Amino acid sequence: MRRDLSRLLRPRSVAVIGGGNWCRQVLRQLRLMGFDGDVWRVHPRPDPVEGVTAFSTVGDLPAPPDAVFVGVNRHQTVGVIRELSGMGARGAVCFASGFSEAGNEDTEAGGLQAELIMAAGDMPVLGPNCYGYINAFDGALLWPDQHGCRPCESGVAILTQSSNIAINLTMQKRALPLGMVVTCGNMAQTSQADIAMALLDDPRVTAIGLHIEGFGDPSAWHRVARRAFERGVPLVALKAGASEQARRATVSHTASMAGSDAGAQALLEYLGIPRVGDLPTFLETLKVLHSAGPLKSRALSSISCSGGEASLIADTAEGCDVYFPALLPDQTTALADALGPMVALANPLDYHTYIWGDVDRMIDAWLPMAADHIGLLVIIVDYPHTDASDWASATAAALAVGKAGKCPVAVAATLPELMPDDVALELMAGGVVPLCGLSEAVHAAEAAARCRAPEADPPLSPGPDRAGQILTEAEGKSLLAEYGMPVPRFVRGTETDSPESLAANLLAPLVVKTLGDAHKSESGGVRLGLSHCELPGAVASMGMPAYLIEEMVGDSVTELLIGITRDAAHGFVLSIAAGGVTAELLQDRVSLLVPASTAQIGDALRRLRCWPVLQGYRGRPAADLPAIVSAILALQETVIALADRISEAEVNPLICTQQSAVAADALVVLAPE
Repeated sequence: MRRDLSRLLRPRSVAVIGGGNWCRQVLRQLRLMGFDGDVWRVHPRPDPVEGVTAFSTVGDLPAPPDAVFVGVNRHQTVGVIRELSGMGARGAVCFASGFSEAGNEDTEAGGLQAELIMAAGDMPVLGPNCYGYINAFDGALLWPDQHGCRPCESGVAILTQSSNIAINLTMQKRALPLGMVVTCGNMAQTSQADIAMALLDDPRVTAIGLHIEGFGDPSAWHRVARRAFERGVPLVALKAGASEQARRATVSHTASMAGSDAGAQALLEYLGIPRVGDLPTFLETLKVLHSAGPLKSRALSSISCSGGEASLIADTAEGCDVYFPALLPDQTTALADALGPMVALANPLDYHTYIWGDVDRMIDAWLPMAADHIGLLVIIVDYPHTDASDWASATAAALAVGKAGKCPVAVAATLPELMPDDVALELMAGGVVPLCGLSEAVHAAEAAARCRAPEADPPLSPGPDRAGQILTEAEGKSLLAEYGMPVPRFVRGTETDSPESLAANLLAPLVVKTLGDAHKSESGGVRLGLSHCELPGAVASMGMPAYLIEEMVGDSVTELLIGITRDAAHGFVLSIAAGGVTAELLQDRVSLLVPASTAQIGDALRRLRCWPVLQGYRGRPAADLPAIVSAILALQETVIALADRISEAEVNPLICTQQSAVAADALVVLAPE
């Protein structure tokens, strides 16, 4: 059920329940923000606090409040929430801690959270262990501390589980208009995805930044991503932390490589949400998205009056998913006319200082770099903190190019402190993105170019936890073969069987493997390249009661690992990697979320470092790529069909030849029916 958070986040009446400095701060911040709705206070002592006298009890309030800050201890909180819900209040922030987030230290905490949820009923509740929110659009907040938000008519929203990070982000001095800042605490009742959906209902929100410690229901996030794309509100995520579920002991190479972070990355890619790695880049990306929206191209152009800066931005972009295309003929002609013969024309462009201070000539020189095939033009300008008056010409030229150019324009300072507040605000007001720091600028452009539509269908749900059993290799291969996975012909034997007789219909060379060992190659449980007459000796040397004999796959181009693990936090994660016994060592891997399309799988293969080998490196034979994709899809079909029982399914190696892709080994963890 989706609760209505509109009156909680955009209230016309606010109540503060409790005493102490936290509640005093909420009242103070309401006054400082100029909130013009009703403000009420509930406390046994009626003495005015911040000019607001108190009602003795919740029942004495003149009307059900839209938004309530509950600042009493955790035991009292449950009763207050029950009373507010019963009287028809429209929402509350639970400040108290000591609920499920303290479950490891306090056995009472989990039960108290269950009581809180029951007490709230249909009334939406943020928290507990939550600071609340700041609505700078309407001057409304439930916020028990200082903050740095300023009133704005449109701007970005930031949604985070961490109250302290939220405080710090509000203090940014980067000209980013923060319209909404919301913390969600331990999300007893209202999830981060629920809040994101509510923010998308506000037409003043231009972009949403998500600081996510852990995903809940992946399908809920898929609904958020679909709604955001439909509304044209781009999302960016800063994902932190790793779930305990993904750190659990696993038996397959896939699971040990995938882990929680790979699952989080795969989910974000599935949702079309770009991910950044630090708070400064998070803020700079939000600035780009607020001003320019998602960038239409990964192509960048850069201009500076220094060859050192031109080289610096080119080096900074190395390894990122952006590039600097060569100048087109019409750009070269226009630049030559503007700069004369003394300037080497290239992208990034060092235009020297011949035109510095002449706004018209600066515009003529910069405008050709703002071409329509470019995603973002980055003008590098460092403003001195001593006297920046001479640099006003650069600001004026940048604003003019921003209006006349055919692509979004940014002004980037190589050092964050060399972008003055007043200049940043002037640029932002004029539609030019002020970017603080060259690395942050490049990574923000990269993130803004990665925004895309989410996949049409929700990801495969991980379902409930299950206790799986490791199938033997023979059982695993037989299961995968039912869904189309190519496997070698094989037979199973025991110590009472004659290996030669069992394998009479198989073609040499042959392979003998022990059964019941998840890591046979490490324990010496594999013998390769055998003839029929060598089988008895090989079986006897391994000393195992059960074994498998199969036809050996020859003429390998390379080996891949393909595997799917159930990640309780994110869904089912498909890993495609360079395979064999060195799979974990090489870490040449791409992870996708299930279900993955044929196009996604093809793109994942191209992102592997071993892709040139698959194509036929230095004249060597190429692998059968359609056969590889078909094998991966067969593995995925197996998992989809058995999603309520399967925990892991891995093929390592998938032997890739010129004509086929064959599962030479298989590991499946499956719960009983």
